[in-house]
Amino acid sequence: MKITDIKTLHAGDGQRNNIFLEIKTDEDITGVGEAYPFGPDRSVIEMLKEMKPWLIGQDPGRIEWLLRRARNAMKFPLGHVAWSAISGIDLALWDIAGKAAELPVYHLLGGKTRDRVRVYHRISGDSPAAVREHAAQLVGEGYTAFKTSPLPPNWRELTWRRVLREVDDRMVAIRDAIGSSPDLAVDVHAVIRETALSLELARVVTPYRLMFIEEPASAELIESSAELRRKFRVALATGENLYGLHRYTELLNADAVDIIQPNLLRCGGLLEAKKIAAVAEAHYVTVAPHNSLGLLSIAAGVHHAASINNFAILGSYGDHNKKKTEFVNESWIPVDGYFELPTQPGLGMTLNHEAIAANPPVN
Repeated sequence: MKITDIKTLHAGDGQRNNIFLEIKTDEDITGVGEAYPFGPDRSVIEMLKEMKPWLIGQDPGRIEWLLRRARNAMKFPLGHVAWSAISGIDLALWDIAGKAAELPVYHLLGGKTRDRVRVYHRISGDSPAAVREHAAQLVGEGYTAFKTSPLPPNWRELTWRRVLREVDDRMVAIRDAIGSSPDLAVDVHAVIRETALSLELARVVTPYRLMFIEEPASAELIESSAELRRKFRVALATGENLYGLHRYTELLNADAVDIIQPNLLRCGGLLEAKKIAAVAEAHYVTVAPHNSLGLLSIAAGVHHAASINNFAILGSYGDHNKKKTEFVNESWIPVDGYFELPTQPGLGMTLNHEAIAANPPVN
């Protein structure tokens, strides 16, 4: 089997743009992938075009060799754009491999270590009353794990003391709605720059029995993350913005994380994520694959989660909007907070060309 073409597809969902790709072969097997849309999005598309000549005519089954060859050809240390393009290609190559073998991708990654994959749902709302209402709705839908932003939407306009009071109000509202048993995490999105303020925030949210605090500092600020982890009484999760095995290894070697969160669309794809999970396992760190896009991104996370021993939870369902679900032909929702493992060959997703064409990207 040989690669004959690589096509990119660009679509807008009303909130952000999405970058999909298809790798064609001479045996009529097409692999689908998705690359993370770092802005400007077209830089990722141009990177995919630059990489195309290195792949045409090659055996798509040589995934390790093809991706290493592409990285070597770029010569210089890779950044977000290149790693995003590589991630999309990786997913499409694994999709081809699964379809050729007539097996789901997780079978090729070592086989399943579980029969279903637990997912947390995002709780959103502009006020304590709004988050309470949304949380109660999700409990009714069967979810047992949740993540939310502890900060009120207008927190930058408030004094820090007022922010902390409103954080406490939001946490009380959510715990009242979901009860004491479900898991709850908070995501700070690395927006707090001062370590002392992150520690104050942690003291406020810790009594609400958290699963983890996500990105209290940027993952690239390894010393800050390490300091916070030493002082926290809650697990620290981070890593969605990192890329490549070596960046994650630096974080893990610094004892700066409890739960690592690779994003399959920008960390390097499934192959790189498998290596990251292995290094994390050696550091007694669990893995919670990060998802902030659509169903193709979720599918990649499910296959990865199914194939590793140190999986914690998949996140986060509910971040993507309904428009994104139109970009694939399959419908897939969790049942009682779990995704059943797919049985279709490959990743189990196909692109809806008509929907993608009907929703052009926004400049």
